Amino acid sequence: MPHRPASVAPHLRRLLELLAAGAPAEDLGAVAVEARRSGATAQDLAEVEQATEAALRVQSTLRQHRRREAELTALFDTAGDLASLRDLDAVLHSIVRRARMLLGTDTAYLTLSDEEAGDTYMRVTDGSVSELFQNLRLQLGEGLGGLVAQTARPYASPDYRTDDRFVHTGSIDAGVLDEGLVAILGVPLLLGSGSGGQVIGALFAADRTPRTFAPDEVALLCSLADHAAIAIDTAKAMADARAALAELAEANTVIREHSAAMQRAAESHDRLTDLVLRGGDVSDVAAAVAGLLKGDVAVHDGSGWPLTAVGEHGGAPTRGMPDAGAAEEAAALVAAAESSRATAHAVFRDGRWVCAVLAGHELLGCLVLYGRPELDDPDRRLFERSSVVTSLLLLLRRSVAETENRVRGDLVTDLLTAPDRDPAGLVARGRRLGIDLDRPHVLLVARADDPARGRLADAAVRYLFGNGGISAEHEGAVVLLLPCDGTGPGAAARTAAGQLGQLTGVPVTVAGAGPAAGPRALADAHAEGLRCLRALRVLGRTGHGASVAELGFLGVLLGDGHDVDGFVTAVLGPLLEYDARRGTQLVRTLRAYFDRGGSLTRAKEELHVHVNTVVQRLDRVQALLGPDWNSPERALELQLALRLHLLSGA
Repeated sequence: MPHRPASVAPHLRRLLELLAAGAPAEDLGAVAVEARRSGATAQDLAEVEQATEAALRVQSTLRQHRRREAELTALFDTAGDLASLRDLDAVLHSIVRRARMLLGTDTAYLTLSDEEAGDTYMRVTDGSVSELFQNLRLQLGEGLGGLVAQTARPYASPDYRTDDRFVHTGSIDAGVLDEGLVAILGVPLLLGSGSGGQVIGALFAADRTPRTFAPDEVALLCSLADHAAIAIDTAKAMADARAALAELAEANTVIREHSAAMQRAAESHDRLTDLVLRGGDVSDVAAAVAGLLKGDVAVHDGSGWPLTAVGEHGGAPTRGMPDAGAAEEAAALVAAAESSRATAHAVFRDGRWVCAVLAGHELLGCLVLYGRPELDDPDRRLFERSSVVTSLLLLLRRSVAETENRVRGDLVTDLLTAPDRDPAGLVARGRRLGIDLDRPHVLLVARADDPARGRLADAAVRYLFGNGGISAEHEGAVVLLLPCDGTGPGAAARTAAGQLGQLTGVPVTVAGAGPAAGPRALADAHAEGLRCLRALRVLGRTGHGASVAELGFLGVLLGDGHDVDGFVTAVLGPLLEYDARRGTQLVRTLRAYFDRGGSLTRAKEELHVHVNTVVQRLDRVQALLGPDWNSPERALELQLALRLHLLSGA
């Protein structure tokens, strides 16, 4: 290597130091100026200038290498983001931000295609300040972005506002102007390669001053766009996979639930079938359904009255005297059962499930489930299937009851027509049929108008269904024998009148007698019931129920017992008690008043007291007996009671 003059070496060393420090080109050029000032020879100065040019070339190469290194680092970072893709929005924001940083533009943004709307829309922006620009939508072929999406090729414009290669629209130009953009570079987001590639959007870098984008900048933005397309496609594939997995999991759940429901339905069917085959009763079905559905269950007849219940909500089945609330409840259940029959499914009414129990078109009753406001389809089908089993048992039970009732009806006919012919034989026949005639029974005699007589006999069978009583037609009426449960004949007659009227749809008059035990006593009770029934109809009380004891003096006349003391006490009791307690003579005064034709003057002569005394005593009578004591009907009862009291020698 040839020897260099000592005067050149410092300048060359200075160039190397500046180059190593990454000094700008101006500092490198200043070295030649300094050499000229220091008096370097022409040859030395030429050497320094050549060295400066070489240093500038090295500096440019290093700058390109550093830029390429930064670009490659950004691409590697983007690839890493894709490899650990968790959030598509985060990846797209990262790509747009890197595009803006690497190209050194004022803003960058990414648009995606909307297949349903047939246009593209802003998906991600970085460096944007205009809300109008951020909400732009571009049709295919409109603006630079529309052209990129339509042709699948990159386009760059140094000054968008004056570039006539694009279709300018008012909305796009307004958005670009509002953002202040001038130079724009756009590249497509492509899925696939070649002519079969699909454009799903575009990536843009833009400046607010005129600028010409270099080919390597276009290539860099295309590389970032490829990564963005991969990210979007990967995210879509992952979303599809997650959706498929969710569908598979849901299908698997449905299959498991269906399998469990089928297994449970089979077990329930076997259990209910076993109940029928073992001769189970309606109460057994109710208990089984309650256990299967985890709720309280009740079975009601066609009129809404309970037959059996499991749990506290169903209520105890009873045939006692219903109150207004019970009647409303029964009517509500019948209405719900009719709705169930119309829809052929169980219905939810008033906080309970009701399913009609049908035999063809006939409503036998209803099955009621409490405590399960939410009933899924398998449980609902199980509940509805249980109503079918219930209808089979009710039909079987009613058929057996009707057959037994015909046989028992023959017994009732013989009992009432010839009780003394063979009393022991009648009692024995009754025991074979499950009826102990030696035990006290209440006897009811029911009658309806001629068109409903046939329905009344069937209604009596349904009314007695499940309570151990029997019925039979006899002498134009229906006779019912009910085991004595503490309910008096009058109350039993009123209950029967109400429910038989509901079952037949017409007024039913019922007379009650008893309790009576034994063939002869039951026959006498029947005779008394017939007389009471005639009296009720004569008194215009059709559709009511009563016993002879509740008919006042008519009961004394009609009853076989002729309870005179009871009648006198019922009518004159308050006066008799008052006289006994205070030593007064109200009963005697009242008798004198009636005996003298209601004359106060003649009554005071009979009693040997002042007329004011008679008035005061009669005022006391009114206070004790009520203001209607002197009405014709009450006066007749009082006079009869006074006469019987006098004849009794009291």
